[in-house]
Amino acid sequence: MERLFPLEQIPAQPTAGQTAPTVAQRAAELLALARSDGLRTWRLGGRELIPVVQGGMGVGVSAGQLAGTVASYGGVGTVSSVDLRRMHPDLMAQTGHLDKEPDAKAQIDAANLVALDREIQRARGIAQGRGLIAVNVMKALSAYEIYVRQALHSGADAVVVGAGLPLDLPDIAKDHPKTALIPILSDARGVQLLVRKWEKKGRLPDAIVIEHPRLAGGHLGAAKVADLQDARFDFDTVLPQVLEFFKKSGIEGQIPLIVAGGISSRADILRLQGLGASAVQMGTAFAVTTECDADPAFKHVLADARPEDIVEFVSVAGLPARAVRTPWLDKYIRIEPKLQAAAHVKKKCNMSFDCLAHCGLRDGVVGIGQFCIDQQLGHAMEGDTDKGLFFRGAGSLPFGREIRSVHDLLQWMLAGIRPPVANH
Repeated sequence: MERLFPLEQIPAQPTAGQTAPTVAQRAAELLALARSDGLRTWRLGGRELIPVVQGGMGVGVSAGQLAGTVASYGGVGTVSSVDLRRMHPDLMAQTGHLDKEPDAKAQIDAANLVALDREIQRARGIAQGRGLIAVNVMKALSAYEIYVRQALHSGADAVVVGAGLPLDLPDIAKDHPKTALIPILSDARGVQLLVRKWEKKGRLPDAIVIEHPRLAGGHLGAAKVADLQDARFDFDTVLPQVLEFFKKSGIEGQIPLIVAGGISSRADILRLQGLGASAVQMGTAFAVTTECDADPAFKHVLADARPEDIVEFVSVAGLPARAVRTPWLDKYIRIEPKLQAAAHVKKKCNMSFDCLAHCGLRDGVVGIGQFCIDQQLGHAMEGDTDKGLFFRGAGSLPFGREIRSVHDLLQWMLAGIRPPVANH
């Protein structure tokens, strides 16, 4: 049910002759909404924030523009670190042709570090000191450590790591005590293991993302597809277990929990804060905003997808994944048994830079994905609806098939205010 604010609390639309509110004014309005009537703001990196975090989405779906915009409104905006050179024609001109050169990987990795720095600075410029800029780095990446180090060097406010247990993150970031370190986990057992390991290194997570594998998009935090429905991942189960662990460990109140997966309304935030979460993380809802860095066709594939169009499969990283059944994915799922039967170790990576530390296609691993994930995600970012792999969460979107602004989305999430239907 939509929640309606008294008229005087709704940010007025400017009429003829009036000046539109600035981003800073809108950010202040959203922060006030986040403090109102049951909702709570939260703190990270010494700043008061709205309780909405934008999740990291690669390749190039959440880069500097999207992350900076979310941060500019007082939230946490997240740059996905994966293969950002694709967003920079000069870097692609330098590296896109590389194939069998002995230093191809080194050149591509270097270009991606330049691109990551550019996108962090771009996001910081848009944010203008508001909110926080995070960088998401998959633990499964071959360049995981150098991406983390670049994010730290480039001044990211937070580093978020999923797709594996980042037990070594405190060691990598030891010279950056003010940068927030945020692991992505899915169950209480994983939280306990990581916190105990980190405690021995003298550092606690600055926050933890609890992501539900049955609801989230992209790579999912379960061992296999059959585990996605396991009740141990339910927020009603995980949050009380984690909070009880914190209490018994003497760290109660020290680690904010950010809940991710299937969140689409203010009522969801209220319910999850009632269970002890500090904030929620959303991915697909931000991927279909006007400020998302991907091609408009990418956004429409996600927004137009029906529940029956969303499928689970095993990625080349060996993790379950969720995406839209587009022509490429439909064909891949049909022929996957043949590809599995023919799996064998390849002489080299398709893209010449070994993006994953362990790749089912390159390493010929039977039982996990047999496709080039960087190539397919790159096609999706560019809007190629025939060849792309379009990761998507399982839930419904706040505005259905509409592509709306970040501000519209945040206003809906914090106040239950639906903007006027867009004119087409």
